[in-house]
Amino acid sequence: MADGPGPDARLQALLVAALDKVSQGIVVCDSEGRVLYRNAVARALDNARDGDLLAGKAIMSALEEALRGAPHEETLDLYSPARHTLEIHAYPLGSEPVPSGAVALVDDVTGLRRLEAVRRDFVANLSHELKTPLGALSLLAETLDSEEDPEVVARLTARVGEEATRFIRIVDDLLDLSRIEAGGIAPLAPVPVAALVDEAVRGFRDQAAAQGIELQVSPVDEGLVVLASQRDMVSAIANLVDNAIKYSEPGGTVRIEVDEREGSARIMVQDEGIGIPSRDQERIFERFYRVDRARSRSTGGTGLGLAIVRHVAEYHGGHVSVRSVEGEGSTFTIFLPLAALGRGSGSVPAQP
Repeated sequence: MADGPGPDARLQALLVAALDKVSQGIVVCDSEGRVLYRNAVARALDNARDGDLLAGKAIMSALEEALRGAPHEETLDLYSPARHTLEIHAYPLGSEPVPSGAVALVDDVTGLRRLEAVRRDFVANLSHELKTPLGALSLLAETLDSEEDPEVVARLTARVGEEATRFIRIVDDLLDLSRIEAGGIAPLAPVPVAALVDEAVRGFRDQAAAQGIELQVSPVDEGLVVLASQRDMVSAIANLVDNAIKYSEPGGTVRIEVDEREGSARIMVQDEGIGIPSRDQERIFERFYRVDRARSRSTGGTGLGLAIVRHVAEYHGGHVSVRSVEGEGSTFTIFLPLAALGRGSGSVPAQP
């Protein structure tokens, strides 16, 4: 009976299989620069696409440098078929004066670079947003210190209160967003959509009336039930209603409608306000992104409300979309899967 593969052969097979599971690209060459091994990630780079051809050439160049006896590293930005960034590290192998081979390790750091950019933007935006009310408070305090006219003092004191409230709102929204992103939403429970909408709208009727805006809420079918954290879903709907009122003109109408679409509850908040330019519609759910910064500050917006809406909707297995025409108004729609005890299959339709 023939013997099976020896221990060395079995170990080699296991090592090859293991290296194919590594997320790094690995390329090994001999002292002549001939490639002896590529793992699965490195083989994926070795095809006919322009960007990957550039990556292959950069890897071979790094191996040539390592064969001269010194480690080599470089960062490569590729733009085909999509932009991504590779970090290439190459090291000589063997202890002789002339290396007996070299290995190149390739890391796709596109995601890390994107996260770093998001983090930098977030810190810069946060610093700017907090600096504005703090600067106003400092200036108001200095003015109050030297002011004696009671009417002026009263007016400045009211401004201090407004700026302090704005600062608190930014901090509160940041804490809410951080909690939601970290998965800190309360356990989901069956809730009628009608109850969510009623609670969300309740606090805005006086505000809408004071601004001369009609708030219309269509009757909601009590049979529409979703699994939700009532607190967070009410907050998300309230953010949309608040924005619709703030960005509407006196005499306008804000409509809230709910219906069922392909196993999902569809909650729509429609206004007849200033609308959103098409160039901005893809970015309005980003933290601190504002279409009109001056108007947002004058209305007390923090720039975090729509980011909270998006994260809440996604946490509940749904999504939020926007349809808007500049100068005519906007419609924000939250899709939420229906609970099993309600109607529908619980699937979420593709975004329109």
